[in-house]
Amino acid sequence: MDPHAAPYVLEPGVPSVEVYRRLRTDAGLSDKSPEAAALALPHTWYGVVLRHEGEPIGMGRIVGDGGTAFLIVDICVHPDHQGAGLGKRIMAALTQELERRAPATAYVSLIADGPAKFLYEKFGFVETSSYGSVGMSRLMTGA
Repeated sequence: MDPHAAPYVLEPGVPSVEVYRRLRTDAGLSDKSPEAAALALPHTWYGVVLRHEGEPIGMGRIVGDGGTAFLIVDICVHPDHQGAGLGKRIMAALTQELERRAPATAYVSLIADGPAKFLYEKFGFVETSSYGSVGMSRLMTGA
């Protein structure tokens, strides 16, 4: 499968709430509530949607303050289309936009799940321990 072949189109933007949730769960990522997704998607600094014959099959987003801090999130490709370099194509589009618009001193981070770290390394990402720090996270749960 050639990721640059005609049936694949990568376009700037974010999917609808429904498509966002479907893309995440189809790719094995955790679901987000419709309310959370509806709040989040309009605050995307830059996003892309990957389509196969018009149907959304992948996405990626950058969120952040636009100056000092950026976070790459929601990188996913439907399992039927994985292994064809499409995740790399999504990451290339996101990093090109960062290189074009983000200030030189901006900090760009992401969380790499499993072997995805090998993809991110191709775009200059290193484990934070290389800088003497560790990534930390907290998942919000109901009260």
